[in-house]
Amino acid sequence: MISSERSAGTAPKQGRRSVLILSGLALPALHAAAPAMAADPALDALLGRYVSLPADGVARVDYARWKANAADMASLAAWIEAAAARRPSAMPRAEAFAFWANLYNALTLSVVLDRYPVRSIRDIRSTGVPFDPRQFNGPWRTRLVTVEGRRMSLDDIEHETMRPTFRDPRVHYAVNCASIGCPNLRPRAFRAATLEADLDDAARAFVNHPRGVAVRSDGRLVVSSIYHWFREDFGGTDAGVIAHLRRHAAPPLAARLAAAGGIADHAYDWALNDIATPRS
Repeated sequence: MISSERSAGTAPKQGRRSVLILSGLALPALHAAAPAMAADPALDALLGRYVSLPADGVARVDYARWKANAADMASLAAWIEAAAARRPSAMPRAEAFAFWANLYNALTLSVVLDRYPVRSIRDIRSTGVPFDPRQFNGPWRTRLVTVEGRRMSLDDIEHETMRPTFRDPRVHYAVNCASIGCPNLRPRAFRAATLEADLDDAARAFVNHPRGVAVRSDGRLVVSSIYHWFREDFGGTDAGVIAHLRRHAAPPLAARLAAAGGIADHAYDWALNDIATPRS
């Protein structure tokens, strides 16, 4: 079951709004034509080897098998090191989006694999930063990587870089927090050439799954907590959230959303997206 998660009015990874300045570039629209990001066979191979999509529609990672493979652990670390040496400030917009999404997901995998076995990513505490009682437990504030001279955390990548720079709600379908309640981790890396289609596919997969939105018997909705924590990215109102959901919903769900009586609640399952996690 998806368990309801409530904090004292604070999102688990939300907050800071300062923008990482990309060398003063005025980036073109995300859908504008841009040179294709080079294929990334190393990351594709790792994701393809360890990420699967069971019948329940929730992507799972075989963390135990990955951690037991020293060569693949080293390959992930090498990929992160090579990615961190790149210059996203010089990339076209779509390539930069793919870069940051891939780096975020690779870092999250690395953090979980380093501490595995864990039941939830929230069992891993942030280190090297002051304790903040307003934040959920989790590793999101630990500085993990240096990109273009700036030491960055997962929070920095998502909330200070991707959300304010790209201003696209599909950021939330691209970055994965290693949880059952999160949109699926893809079994291959994002790339500029297919980014638009891949983001739309990710949005549809999540919206049309019960952990994205479920319609109660009274016609009201229970939505993913993502739409509560980051409501500003989805129009800022319940009506805006519902309009976003309808945009990506398959026809049967879209019809039910059109008649929905509003949003009743939100829910999120923080259990690790481990292949060993029992399916509900």
